[in-house]
Order: sequence, then C-alpha cells, then structure tokens
Amino acid sequence: MNGLIQDIRYSLRQLRKNRGFATIAVLTLALGIGANTAVFSVVNGVLLNPLPFPNASRIVSMFQEKPDFPFGSISYPNFLDWQRENRSFEAIAAYRWADGGLTGNGPGESVHAQHVSATFFPILGVTPILGRNFTADEDRRGANPTALISEGLWKRKFASDPNIVGKRIVVAGEGRTIVGVIPSSFHLEIQNFRTSEIYEPIGEEIDPLFHDRASFWGTDAIALLKPGVSIEQAREDMKRVNAELAAAYPDVNANIKSNIMTLKDQVTGDSRPVLLLLLGAVGFVLLISCVNVANLLLARSTARQREFSIRVALGARQARVIRQLLTESILLAIIGGALGVGIAKWGVTLAVTAAPNGTFMPTIPRAEEIGVDFRVLLFAIFASLLTGILFGLIPALKTSGIGVAQNLKDAARSISGHRSRLQGALVIGEMAMALVLLVGAGLMLRTLMQLWSVKPGFDPHNVISLNITPPPLLAKQSPDAIRAYFRDMVSTIRSVPGVESASLSWGARPMEGDNEKPFTVEGPQPPARQADAPLTLEYWVQPEYLNTMHLQLLRGRFLSENDNEHSERVVVIDSGLAAQYFPGQDPIGKHVSIFDFGSDPNQRIWAPFTVVGVVGHVKQFGLSRDVSERLQAQIYRAVMQGGDVTMKSAAQGADAFVKFQSPLSADAAFENIRKKLSANNDQLILSGNESEEEVVARSIASQRFSLTLLGGFAGLALLLAGIGIYGVLSYLVGQRTQEIGVRMALGARRFDVLRMVLKDGARMTLVGAGIGVLAALAMTQFMASMLFGVTPTDPLTFALVAVLLCCIALISCYVPARRAMRVDPMVALRYE
Repeated sequence: MNGLIQDIRYSLRQLRKNRGFATIAVLTLALGIGANTAVFSVVNGVLLNPLPFPNASRIVSMFQEKPDFPFGSISYPNFLDWQRENRSFEAIAAYRWADGGLTGNGPGESVHAQHVSATFFPILGVTPILGRNFTADEDRRGANPTALISEGLWKRKFASDPNIVGKRIVVAGEGRTIVGVIPSSFHLEIQNFRTSEIYEPIGEEIDPLFHDRASFWGTDAIALLKPGVSIEQAREDMKRVNAELAAAYPDVNANIKSNIMTLKDQVTGDSRPVLLLLLGAVGFVLLISCVNVANLLLARSTARQREFSIRVALGARQARVIRQLLTESILLAIIGGALGVGIAKWGVTLAVTAAPNGTFMPTIPRAEEIGVDFRVLLFAIFASLLTGILFGLIPALKTSGIGVAQNLKDAARSISGHRSRLQGALVIGEMAMALVLLVGAGLMLRTLMQLWSVKPGFDPHNVISLNITPPPLLAKQSPDAIRAYFRDMVSTIRSVPGVESASLSWGARPMEGDNEKPFTVEGPQPPARQADAPLTLEYWVQPEYLNTMHLQLLRGRFLSENDNEHSERVVVIDSGLAAQYFPGQDPIGKHVSIFDFGSDPNQRIWAPFTVVGVVGHVKQFGLSRDVSERLQAQIYRAVMQGGDVTMKSAAQGADAFVKFQSPLSADAAFENIRKKLSANNDQLILSGNESEEEVVARSIASQRFSLTLLGGFAGLALLLAGIGIYGVLSYLVGQRTQEIGVRMALGARRFDVLRMVLKDGARMTLVGAGIGVLAALAMTQFMASMLFGVTPTDPLTFALVAVLLCCIALISCYVPARRAMRVDPMVALRYE
C-alpha cells in the first residue's frame, strides 16, 4: 500500500508537470467513456432493468391473431372465454383506449381514458394511493358507473382533495363515482394502452356491439402466469382453448389464435437491435480513444526512457516500473471516467429529449426509467479501469522492455523504430474502426434518404387531425339528427378563415390506427364462415377527404355528397386491394361485401357495396414497415352511409382532418376552429391538433434517432482518427529530423520529403481502410433489419466512406509533412 500511495503521488506530480498532455488525454478518455456510459444507461434502462412491476417476469401481453394480422384486437366474448377456460394464468385483464370529454368542475376538456378489467391493476401490482381498485361486481354490464383517476388529475382538477373518493365526475356525458386514485409512479405505454387520467371498468360497456363475438373494439389483454408455468406452456394451453372456441363458434373463431409475448418484449418493441447496434458502435469510439491515448503515452515515454532505465539500474524491478506506468494510465482513466459520467448524464438527457415520441409508442420506450443509476456507475468504473489497463499496458511493456545499457547509451533511433511500428499499427486499427462506424452512419443516411423519397400515399403538408367529442346528449338522439349535427359541424369548420377543406373520419387513421374488417369480392357466394374471409383496412371519410389528404385518384371517382343514407352504398378501394383481388380487371362497377351490422345491433350481415373508384395505396404501417405487412387492402366508405349502429357509435367521438392555408400555422388553425365550434356549442370538446407531417416523420423516427447517434459516433471517431494519424506522423517527423536533414544536405528536394512523409501516412490509411472495409462487410449484416432501399454491402456507401476517410487522413498528414519540408539541414545535422 505504501508503494501504491507513492505511485499515485508521483503520478499526480507528473500530470501536473505535463498539463497539456494530461488535458488532452483526459478529454479524449472522457468523450469515449462518457459516450459509452450514456448508451449503456439507455440499454440498462430499456433492456436490462426489469419492468417496475411486482412479478414483472410473469406478466405477458395477449393478442388475437387473425389471418394477415398477427397483433389483432380481441373480441370481448372471446376474452371472457380465455379468462374462464385457461389453466396457465392467475389472472387475465382486458384493456382498450377510449378518450372522452370530462365535464363539470370547470370548463370541459378532453382527457386520456382507458377501459380496463378489474384485474388489470392487481396484475401489475398497482395500489391506489387513495381508495381502492375496481371490484369484479363493478366490471360488468348493469353495474353502477365508477372510475379511477390519476394522481395528476386529482391534483390538477380537484386540488388534491383528500375526500375525493365517493365524489362524482361526468365522463362522456355519464356520471361516475370515483373509487380510487392511481399513483403518478404508474407508467405503461403499449399498443392500445397509454398512461391516462381516467380509468373505467371495461365490462360495464352497455353497447351491444362491444359484446358481439365478431366485434373487436381495439381490445387487447395482459395476463399473469402462474408460478412455474412457462410462456411456451401458456401458448400450448391457449391453443387448446382456441380449438374449443373454434368448435363452438366456427363462424367467427375458426382461424383465431392467441399471440402471447412477455410484457417487457412488447414494451421494448423493436428497440433491442437498434440499442445493441449503438452499444457496439460506441464501443469502437472507446477503443479509438484508447488507441489515441496509448499513442500519446508511447510518444511521451521516449522522453522518460532514461528515467526508467536509471530506476532499473538502481535496483528497481521491471514489474515495479510497469506498475508505476499502469498507475499513471489508470489514474488518467479514472479522472476521464469521472468527467465522462457528467458527459453521460448530459448526453442521456439530450438523447431522451431529442427522440420524437409517437402517440402510442415512443421512439425510446421506458424513457422515464433511463438514468445514471448504481449499475451505470459500476459500468463507468469498470470501463474506466479496463480502459486504463488497456491503453496503459502496451506502452508500459514497451517502455520496460528496452535494455538498460541500450537506454543509457541513448540509442534513441533503435527505440523509436520499435515504437513507430507499434504506433503505426495502432493508427491502422483506428482507421479501420472509424471506417466501420462511418459505413454504418452512411447506410443509415442512405436509408433515411430512401425513406424520405417514399410517398406516404397522401400529402401531409398543412394538414392537422382533430379529436372531436360531441355533446353527451348527441348519442341519445336519432341517427338522422346525428348526421345533421355532423354536417353542420363540418360546414362550420370549413367556414373558418384559413381552412381550405375538412373531412370527418373514423375507423383507420393513416399511419396511426387500424380498423380491420372481413370482406369478400363478387363472384362466388360469401364464405360460409366470417373467419374465412380476408381482411381490409376500413376508412370512414367524407368527399372532401380526397382534397384534404390529396389522395391520388387512379380510376373512377371518389365519394360524393350524393353518397348518403338514401343512395346506393358505394366504396372506393385502393390500388393494393385492386391488384390483389381484381388482377387484370377494371374494378369500377364491381361489387364487394363487407361484414357489417344490420339495423339490429345484434345482427351481422354481408353488406354489398359497388366500387366507384380506385385511389393510391396509403402506407398505413409507416414508410419503412408497410411493404413488409401482409394486410395491404384498403377501403373507403362514406360517413353519411353509416348505419344507425355506426352513427350512434360515432356520436361518442370522431376525428376530423383539416387542411389549412399558409401562412397560417397548425396551432393558429386549431385555435380558430376551436373558437368557432365553441361559439356554437360550448359542450363540444376539441382536442388533438396533431400535424400529419409529424405523423409521417414519426414513422421513421427510429431511423432518424439511429442516424443521429451513429453519425455523432462516426464523426467523433473520424476526428479522433485524424488526430491519431496527425500525432503519429508528428512524432515520426520529430524522430527523423536528423535523417531528413542528411537527405536534404545530400540533395533531396522539399517535394521528396513531403512525398516521403505523406507516403507513410497514406500507407497506414490504405491498410486501415482495407481492414475496415472487410470488417464493415461483416458488421453491417447486423443492420439489415434497420435498412430500407439499400443493402448492407451497398458499394456506393462503402466507396464514398473510404474516399472521405482517406481525404481526412491525408489532410491530417499534411501539417507534419509541411513541417518536415521546412527542416533546416544545418540545424538538423547539429540535432544530436
């Protein structure tokens, strides 16, 4: 310990004595360790940490798998059968998203709401901070309406009233009794669920359509596995349950399966490959940092060679010398690591804030759980120690390996020869790693360029979507009165200054929400079982939707004002459905049948429609994902041709798409519309105000996020590699000053000296680039799933990156080469 303390004191004196070297080394290591710690903290928060729920490892997500749609919603009757008949789960809970208007206690407002089973919060281990969870008796038809509210709403709307339990609120026109307050620590973002302000029992839904086995209503489920039951066993068990349901209800359940995954896999989504790729990329940055510092130590050790030779001559063992050098390098790494943790905290905050979040699925899942915790600090300490050993060991061994007599004779040229070869090898490694990172960033840039050139199927420019919650009493009026109300409302929106066009919409929303329906095309009789019919995405729109969204009309006509409740029922299909189901035919005038509701809510029929037009395909699942999805068929139906059941449902809430004119902003357009609608009816609640340009941008948010970080890492690697080759050549020029002087004294031209130095730099660059290309060919295969319109071995990207790297390297070589040209032969000959 005494020796170690002496080594630390001596190392600190050396660093104070050589402040320039210490500053450069510490900053280089801080960047490398900080970047690694930042990325690891994201990986730790998203992938490594368990979900913040008791028994998180036993919680699974469940979907109803249908033909062409693996993550479909579950019909509520099927959910109840799953709940009763399974043998693998302690409990199953259903949930669905259903925002609504909150009235009373001040101005009305639209609030995020979820309908959940009574077992939902107990499965997640969430206990209300006031009151209780729902009971089974409240989670059924005919029960007294109840609600749980969030802690945030309790504080904001009710001033943290301690007696809130038992009080009444009005949601979507219905009075509800508050039974509990959900803590603000609860957070969950998955398909069809987002942390909300109001939670209602899902089973109390009185709409008969919800309880129809052929109706899905965006319902998904979570479940808690019994102790000792694996997810594979649960999947086998659910195969049995679904087989029994298929036998009992063949018309609807013949092709229904259960898709089960861990809740954590659903929460993290597709982020795992992206984060692991970034972790590998930032590891290269750390290695390059280590190489740079190792080169600095090798260069610095030349001046200290005689010092350590004298130490050995006076009796110090070589192990003692190595320990001294390692102590200095580890001390540098620890200081750099401490600074790197500060950089990491700043970098994590920046990355999480900069990443765009979707309406339902954020770009970085579990962002609220990302931070510099104990595990991240351990990683930083480990990275610092490993880095110190890694960059300090090679210089220490090289320094201690030179013979004492040789050093005391000052055989500097021999020593420098050994070191220059080692430094050259390290620079070659730097160049190779930098090229791999540059290729990765280049491929992501090419992917992003390809994606931006993809047409989404509509023009999002100056288009916003609005969520409209009509007055609660509207749902109790007749279907004709509801239609009249919507006609007046849309007419009012279109009259707002700056509004170019507007259309009501429900069902599927471009790039945001699906609404799949069974359908058939004309020809043979409809399938005997609804379960055997293919699926289509169903959009309910008005005639102005064509101009609002700038859909491409390919054939026939779009919906018109004459397509109303009194006319023949018509549809417009997309090019995907036309190509798949009417190949080589003109679909205009043909017929399709959609599995729809009759006049009786309990009646389902195959409703016939005439095809009157064909529009371009909308990239419903995102610019990059849509092409890989099996469900490509799309149908547009006229809002006013909706049956009585549909109109009653729409009266509870609808969407509108509005195109506004420049220079009006999206916020200004929304505010103008809100004021105009509120002036006519103060009970109508308008919310949303989502720009469709943002919707399209979010569909490639993952690629943009990856490009931003990969590009940053590649730029840092390129800078460090350029500094590395500059430092090595500067060191070599300094070591060869006498040789250069002799050459020039014997007649060598300045251009010959320039060429000699540049040739050394070019040799290292080309060898490094060659090794880097081979490594990149192997490494980029792991990026294949993230690329779009470009292959992992894209020759253009590889060629451009190699040229860029060589240009930067040659620029880095030029400064020491010019210094070599200016060597005075007479000064050089007196150098020693």
